Parts: sequence; structure tokens; C-alpha cells
Amino acid sequence: MPALRVIIATASPLARSRLARDLAALPEIDLCGSAADLSAIYMLAEQREPEIALIGRDMLTHPDFEGILSLFGMIGTACMEIATEPGAAAGDAAILPGMAPAALLARLRAVRAAATPRRLPAVPQPDSSTARAFRVDRVILIGASTGGIDALLQILSALPADCPPTAIVQHTGAAFSDSLIRLFARCAKARVLPAQDGIALSPGTIVVGAGCRGHLHLHPGTPLQTRVLPGAAVSGHMPSVDMLFQSALPFAGRIVAALLTGMGRDGAQGLLDLRRAGARTLAQDEASSVVYGMPRAAADLGAAEQIVALPQMAGAILSHCIEQRMEVARK
Repeated sequence: MPALRVIIATASPLARSRLARDLAALPEIDLCGSAADLSAIYMLAEQREPEIALIGRDMLTHPDFEGILSLFGMIGTACMEIATEPGAAAGDAAILPGMAPAALLARLRAVRAAATPRRLPAVPQPDSSTARAFRVDRVILIGASTGGIDALLQILSALPADCPPTAIVQHTGAAFSDSLIRLFARCAKARVLPAQDGIALSPGTIVVGAGCRGHLHLHPGTPLQTRVLPGAAVSGHMPSVDMLFQSALPFAGRIVAALLTGMGRDGAQGLLDLRRAGARTLAQDEASSVVYGMPRAAADLGAAEQIVALPQMAGAILSHCIEQRMEVARK
């Protein structure tokens, strides 16, 4: 039987060293490495694709750990908590440094046997009964926060390689921004780029503002360009969804904007301003939202032209970008 590939992820050097010692004593375990911060965890998991990740509570409770869990789901990594007290290790989903080797191995094998890779759900596509092409002037804007990483993975996986240019703000910390871009690139057919000045918003380009040091803006040009402009945090966020949406007001007739799951109100006012200026606007529904804060605020303001469940969101967005052509009359 092949050795189980395991990684350790905790900021505690004592827990890392004790667990590494325990695992090294088991020939059935291939210890792929250990990490002390989110970026290092992501890179280690990306490179080694472990079967099991032993994670400290200090990491599990970090707000940006959502992205790590999304990667684990994509590569089929089972996640187990590193307990710090004997009583906490009673459950099958916890590991305690210093456990008896037989008990440690049995627990790892049981968790691995129960784990299955998470597949992104199939996303309904717009009706293809007639010949269609994307309108050359359309630009997609998306804002998201808590729960948004998984939501964006579903949407981006459904966008075709030649999708309309897309700009996204996802709330996350600066330390995880590069890893998040790589995560989105794993599932997207189009090209995914981190937000920076001067990116041409051409078809097949997705620009992601996440943890960057300024607000992502649209800037006039042919095609439109991106800018990352310094300033104060808005609604507690840098970059802010509201700032992205409001920067698009001069081009509102070209915009399809969606506000996804997240805590707070960031993006709601910007979505309302876009709708009033002539953009097509959508918000995620409550049932499919992890946190129904931002989309609720948009719905309460009347900012969303459509309230859409996540599985239908990609199709709904694309339906506003498609130019329908006349069918050739059937004989």
C-alpha cells in the first residue's frame, strides 16, 4: 500500500516538530513538509497534493483559510485539526501530538478513507438553440467576500475561454492574494491576472483584485484599462467592490455586474448606482449564499435587477453578454 502523503500546517513550532517526529516514525506515512503561514501552506499543498493536511486551530480560524479549503476540495485533501489538549482529540477529526503510533495511523487512514474529491457542480449554460456571439462592448464585474472563493470557482469554471473581459474584487488578505490568483487560474479556461495598472480588458481576460494595495478601477481606453489606485479602505476593505463598481459608471451601458455572498454592505450602493446608470445588475440569492449580507443589502436597495441562485449565476451573467443572431429560416 502506498504511503499516505501528509502535510503539517500550524504556526506552533512545538506542534510542528512533535507531529513531524511522530509521523517520521511511521513507514506508512510520507511527510511531504510543514508550513507556518497561509501562503506556505497553499504552495506546499499545490506542489505535493497531499492526501491529508494536519491543520492547527490558529490556521483553521484565519479568515483567509477559506481559499486553502477550496484548494483542498479540488485536489481531494482531507483536513484534520491538530488538537492541543488530550480531551480535544476524542473526535475522529482531530490529531494530538504524542498519540500512540497505532492510534495515529488508524485515525489518519480512517479520515483518508472517508474523504472524496469535491467536484465543481455542473453549471447550466445559456440556451444554444440559436447561433450566438458575445457582444464586443460587454464587460463583466463581480464582487464577493465571505464564501465568495467557492462561488467564484463555480462561476469562473463556467466562463468560456473567450468570455467577455471580467474584473473581480474578492475580499481577502494581502498574504493570500497570489495563492488565490493561482487557485482561480486552476479552474478558469480564460486567462486570470492579478490586478495591476494598464491591463487591457480584452476578451478572455479575467483581472482579480484581492489583497492588493489599492482599489481596482476601470479606466477609459480601447479596450478599457485597469488601474490600481491608492486610497483609504472603503467599508473596511482594500480593494472595495463599491470602488470598482463606481469606477465603471461612465461605461454603465456596457456593464454586467454581479454581487455575491459576503458579510457587510460593500458593493450594494455601487450596484445601485450602476443599475440607475443603465447597467445590467444581479445579486446572489439567500439560499445559495454562505453569508447573505452584501447581496441582501443590494436587494434591499433595489440595486439588483435579478436575484439569482449560484448554480444559475454564470449563465445569467453570460445571457446579458450574448448577441443573438437571426436563425437561418428552416426549409
